[in-house]
Amino acid sequence: MFFVGIDVDSLGGSQRVIHTLAQGLGLRGHRVDVVGIRTSADPFPYNPDRAYTHTNLYPDQSAPAWHAKSIGERLSPARNLEARRSKAARSEARARLSERFAAVPDGFVIFGSPWAADWTLSLSWPHLKSIGQYHESFLQAKTSENKGLIQRHYPKLDKAVFLSQGDADEFVRLRLPNAGVMPNPLSFFPDTVADAGRRRVAAVGRLEAIKRTERLITAFATATRDGHQDWELHLVGDGPEEEFLRNKAAELGLGDRVVFRGRITDMPSLYEEIDILGLSSEKEGRPMALAEAAAFGVPAVSFDLSAGVRDLVVDGETGFLAPPGDVPGLARGLRTLMDDEQLRRSFGKAAREHVRPYALPSVLDRWEALFEEIDR
Repeated sequence: MFFVGIDVDSLGGSQRVIHTLAQGLGLRGHRVDVVGIRTSADPFPYNPDRAYTHTNLYPDQSAPAWHAKSIGERLSPARNLEARRSKAARSEARARLSERFAAVPDGFVIFGSPWAADWTLSLSWPHLKSIGQYHESFLQAKTSENKGLIQRHYPKLDKAVFLSQGDADEFVRLRLPNAGVMPNPLSFFPDTVADAGRRRVAAVGRLEAIKRTERLITAFATATRDGHQDWELHLVGDGPEEEFLRNKAAELGLGDRVVFRGRITDMPSLYEEIDILGLSSEKEGRPMALAEAAAFGVPAVSFDLSAGVRDLVVDGETGFLAPPGDVPGLARGLRTLMDDEQLRRSFGKAAREHVRPYALPSVLDRWEALFEEIDR
């Protein structure tokens, strides 16, 4: 089976899912090939001891295909040379993928995104079955080009899978007849839970504008204004917003209580040492950090961003959900959990049981059942 994505090697939730599934299926005896269309500028070391093969179709960080936007650009010799080189590189990359498809007698192609399907579907591979994934919410698709790509390409596939029943139902209403549900797997499910006494809130993800981490910093400042000065907010990840976020923390007088951890490869160790996971993004589909933290018995406080978020956080039982953009509501959720260690433990225990069905063995079973269903 082939997992095909545009960029499969950068640090990100969808990339981690692809490598987790590939490793799990490979260890179960399946022949798995992870195919990245483009080479990552900053690859993350997923699964050093791989049970699958891996290749990138573009050997370097080739630029996307260029199209002239003006008569001057159309007449530019340098621009035209660039366009010819880009077209040749694309043709060579597509030929490499065709060769890999032709080298197997049968199997499955699993597209990690609608864009990967868009890039691939004009090739010929009638001997292979196909599945399209979408790692974001219906709302995110509706406000981007992904909705059109899904409607155009995914009806041609044997199955289209979404992260929640709510998202799948929305696509069924758009007359996508093959829509189904496949949750992303947890790459780990520990035997022990986190220590609920460290007094740490954490956020996990790239420090980029869409994550709106400044909202979480503001909520944390509000929650600790009249107490809980011994609590810290740990920001895990790197990105272009770091300087802005440092300035925001300083502006709010948080000093060294906002800790910038940078990129962390050992995520289980992080979850073992935090009490609350915070999420303040503008948009999310089914954030893996919510499920991973829950597996360690860590409750979450998040904006209610999608059906995927609601699948992972049961408001008032495993954490708290605030309306999107409601920073005071986010602060109230943080403060309620900070005030009550026993409540944190109770929510954390419920969160762990809630995400148990997303442990890797269970999700791999669901994938194998899907393969059998398509083959029938």
